[in-house]
Amino acid sequence: MHYTHEHLEIQNTLKRFIDAEINPHVDEWEAAEMFPAHEVFKKLGNLGLLGLTKPEAYGGAGLDYSYALAMAEALGHIDCGAIPMAIGVQTDMCSPALARFGSDELRREFLAPAIAGDMVGCIGVSEPGAGSDVASIKSHARKDGDDYLITGQKMWITNSLQADWMCMLVNTSDGPQHRNKSLVMVPMHLPGIEKAQKIRKIGMHASDTGLIYFDEVRVPQRYRIGEEGHGFMYQMMQFQEERLWAAASCLQSLANCIQWTVDWAQERHLFGATLADQQWVQFKLAEMKTELECLRALTHQACALYVQGKDVLELASMAKLKAGRLNRLIPDGCLQFWGGMGFTLENKVSRMYRDGRLGSIGGGADEVMLGIIAKTMGVAKRPPRG
Repeated sequence: MHYTHEHLEIQNTLKRFIDAEINPHVDEWEAAEMFPAHEVFKKLGNLGLLGLTKPEAYGGAGLDYSYALAMAEALGHIDCGAIPMAIGVQTDMCSPALARFGSDELRREFLAPAIAGDMVGCIGVSEPGAGSDVASIKSHARKDGDDYLITGQKMWITNSLQADWMCMLVNTSDGPQHRNKSLVMVPMHLPGIEKAQKIRKIGMHASDTGLIYFDEVRVPQRYRIGEEGHGFMYQMMQFQEERLWAAASCLQSLANCIQWTVDWAQERHLFGATLADQQWVQFKLAEMKTELECLRALTHQACALYVQGKDVLELASMAKLKAGRLNRLIPDGCLQFWGGMGFTLENKVSRMYRDGRLGSIGGGADEVMLGIIAKTMGVAKRPPRG
């Protein structure tokens, strides 16, 4: 896949914004364990960066997914993992199904303000007892006249403590678990919603992550996205873009991690030479860079095929798997070369070490990706839907 002048201009615009509006505040926001999502998103919305692939009728740019990939890569210029993830939730995780299958009314009420940066969204799938096993969620919606009454819990929800709306996966019938779910747009100010707990994490500190309770929350049935019972399918489609985004978003940050370590190794003196003079260090950094460029090639190939309308379930799962592993291996390997300095909180490599660990868990754990790949290879049997 080749980035055009337009792709590169979007990346340059975003990097200038990051240098001026985000990176100077990252340390402060990390310490506060929260960043001002509405303020940051509004500025991004004013630049037209929150709806690159969304329909022009709702304020988007109507571009193909390669532009979202280019933006995801540029977000790696941010000096932490939390804020890119929060932005990615808005652009590539909670809004694709809404944009593709939502009614005109829903898209005007929720999508257009999200593109403009006037609303913050979140995606409500994971629960205390259902993370990677999406089909086992327990949250349910029962009909009451023209409304749904939603009861349940959602956990590990990025942006949820600041969100204006949630794209929520709930059971809307007692049928087979792959055909009884719907995606419902839930305004987060409604009675019966309790933002019960801000979850503290070992990394991604600037991203607010919540445990949310729903007790008979009344939502109009017209807030359902698409057809009733199609929510599982819609969410699996959303996961395609989420996983491509996850792979693309770590390319720049991992390249930065390697370069910071190269610079450090060239300055660090020991045993009468620099750290960079040690062949073991040279070879280890060369291996890391090679692995990273393999991930880049895989991710770009998957994106090119996705733009062509091809099924990229296998390649997207491979890219997500590889990204998660490199998010662990590269910061860990680099941190080792920093010695004691790598074990300090303020070191950017140590922050990547903490933040990157989520990559093998969120959006589908490594083991789930391996299971998908095994099925697409024909090695594992596909379980019957039901």
